[in-house]
Amino acid sequence: MIEAIWIDEAVAALRPDFRVLAVAAYGLRNGPSDAASRELLAEAGAAGVTPAHEHIVAWQDAYRAFGAKPQRTRPSVDALVRRTPPPEVNLIVDAYNSVSVRHALPVGGEDLTRYEGPARLIRATGDEPFDTTDKGEPVVDHPEIGEVVWRDDRGVTCRRWNWRQCVRTRITEDTVDALFLLERLAPMPLEALSAAGEELAGLLRTISPLVRIESRLVSPA
Repeated sequence: MIEAIWIDEAVAALRPDFRVLAVAAYGLRNGPSDAASRELLAEAGAAGVTPAHEHIVAWQDAYRAFGAKPQRTRPSVDALVRRTPPPEVNLIVDAYNSVSVRHALPVGGEDLTRYEGPARLIRATGDEPFDTTDKGEPVVDHPEIGEVVWRDDRGVTCRRWNWRQCVRTRITEDTVDALFLLERLAPMPLEALSAAGEELAGLLRTISPLVRIESRLVSPA
């Protein structure tokens, strides 16, 4: 699946420095948060990363470039570092959130079995469906025209680059196969992106020793 991931030219024109490390994991055994995952989150929260970190400021600038207001809809890593420690969700989500905070890097996690077609990063036309909730009830929303979104054949999987994930592809305790998207902008070195990917892979192997992992650095076409 990761070989088919692509970045649209319109996104590349907006931020030619964008790269994403796609990590696919097959054969996961997820479960509820436990003492080990809580410790991971606590250690990440204690690392001292703030919204003023240069990697996070780069994302705030990227949001402004496509018309979003990062004070209202924050990049995912910006929102995470403002919560100490980050919230508990489940073993897998706790693991990738800890990597996100520690490296000041947006990291998204998706249930691969819920995908329809390849993941791609585009600028929205505005009519793409986005499955979300409002006051606990399922609703279908739509992105704004020109918004940067991840999508598959069925609709938007994440709005405003990495702000909010759709309900359909969220990682749950039943997730077995998953896709992780580690999103980089300058000035983050590519070596640091690779190190974050290796850290995530190590955590996934600790949670699921028999997991099979593959990765690919995706650049704009």
